[in-house]
This record gives sequence, C-alpha cells and structure tokens, in this order.
Amino acid sequence: MNLTDITAKLPYNKPFLFVDELLQVDENSTVGTFTYSEDLDFYKGHFKDNPVTPGVILTETMAQIGLVCLGIYLLGDAFNKNTIVAFTSADMQFLKPVYPNEKVTVTSQKLFFRFGKLKCNVVMKNENGQEVCTGILSGMITNKL
Repeated sequence: MNLTDITAKLPYNKPFLFVDELLQVDENSTVGTFTYSEDLDFYKGHFKDNPVTPGVILTETMAQIGLVCLGIYLLGDAFNKNTIVAFTSADMQFLKPVYPNEKVTVTSQKLFFRFGKLKCNVVMKNENGQEVCTGILSGMITNKL
C-alpha cells in the first residue's frame, strides 16, 4: 500500500482532516505533516487577538497521522468502508504553542498492535525542529457488525 492509498482511506474530510502529507509509513512508524492555516475556524475564538492552536486539535492531528495512518497501513486491504476507528486514550504533554500558519511534523512509533488495539508514542515538532507536544495515544480498529 502506498502513501496516497493510505491518505485516501482516512475517514475524515476538511475541515476535520489534519493530514497534508504522509512522508513515511512502515510496520513500526509514521511521519507526516500538517499546516494550520490561519483561516481555520477555531482560531476565531481561541484566544482573542492572539490565536493559538487548541491542544485538542494538536492531539487530533497526532492521532490522525500517528495512529490512524499507521493502523490503515497495518490492516492493509482489511481496512475498508466497514472499518471503525475509535480513539481510546491520550496521555499528552504540551510544550510550546502552535500558531496559525505553522507547519508541524508528526512522528509516531508503534508500541504495540494486538487484538485491534494500537498504541503509539507520538511526537510533534515545529518547523524549527522543536518539540511542541508529545504523548502516548491509543485507539481501537474494528469492523461494523
């Protein structure tokens, strides 16, 4: 499965798609990028006159690149329209703010994948290579009954 196949299978659309480019995927890791355009709706109110990307959006970006893209790769052709992706837990640390128009790179390392549960160590860096947040994310991948 190539990188374009993986991103085409993502179960998201704009404005809730936080993957611009998938750079690398293998059985143990992913690397991808996203740029937070200044016209994204949440910047209008978070924070007044000094917009910052909400932590929940940073977490979602990390989950889409670091967890879901890896899960799609690991499942291969078994990932289809009947597949359900559920985010189950996050242990996050936010280290630096991410501002409008910043491009981030997310790197994920698989901790384990068994019985449909995927757990990864995920790191987000800004364009200067500084860690802006890090965490351990888990999700379940299953099929509709």
